[in-house]
Amino acid sequence: MNENEPRLLILGAHPDDAEFHGGGLAAIYRQLDRPVKLVSVTDGAAGHHERSPAELIPLRRTEAAAAGAVIGATYETWDFPDGGLEPTLDVRHRIIREIREFRPDLVLTHRTCDYHPDHRSVGQCVQDASYMVTVPHVVPDVPALRKDPVVAYLPDLFTRPAPMRADVIVDVSEHMQSIAKMLACHRSQVFEWLAYEADILETVPDDESKKLAWVQSWAAGHIRLRANRLRDELVIRYGDVRGRELEFIEMFEISEYARQTDAESIRQLFPNALASQS
Repeated sequence: MNENEPRLLILGAHPDDAEFHGGGLAAIYRQLDRPVKLVSVTDGAAGHHERSPAELIPLRRTEAAAAGAVIGATYETWDFPDGGLEPTLDVRHRIIREIREFRPDLVLTHRTCDYHPDHRSVGQCVQDASYMVTVPHVVPDVPALRKDPVVAYLPDLFTRPAPMRADVIVDVSEHMQSIAKMLACHRSQVFEWLAYEADILETVPDDESKKLAWVQSWAAGHIRLRANRLRDELVIRYGDVRGRELEFIEMFEISEYARQTDAESIRQLFPNALASQS
């Protein structure tokens, strides 16, 4: 791992959030031998219809570690309560400490408008930490950074109070298999809880050899919605042919509360980002 290369930190609310929303960019970073760390701020204890929280916490930690190993990334699961996360000082300070210790050049997280209160809480805490990472008297046991990282929001399709602004678009078609392999490691979620929530449990194959193909199809169906939502914008940016053929993308909105970007920093931080048609 090249420690001189740009470093990526993804702060998600739950185990599997990082790879579902930003797994393509994470895979690209690791392909380039860049340091990547994935974090679940909560313990994942609430995400099941049958398994108990006591069973889920160690299980989801193990699943997350296996998912990170698919691309050679570190994956941590913290101990804040799943389903009960609030944007408290404790959470903010833990995030400040993580950003200072890992020293990322790019942080990805949820927007503060999202269906899940845990997602909103993580997004708010990252926003609140973005400047504070440079303030020495805040969390003084860890040296403050001289400059804050760039913060960008992970893809979502929510429209209230405002739809996501796609400042950067990355074609992740070549990395869909890696995304699916990472998601398949979260067996208690993808094959059980999320399938239960979507009322498609009966479609999950019993044959283990067929489960990866099922995840690939499931993930493709969700990720394809991003390009479909942005289709008109993609055509304007990249021309009729390229704009219509794009199928699997990750789009990112740059936070105005952290370090700002220019064309050169976008090229460095978002490898394979699509350039607009000139």
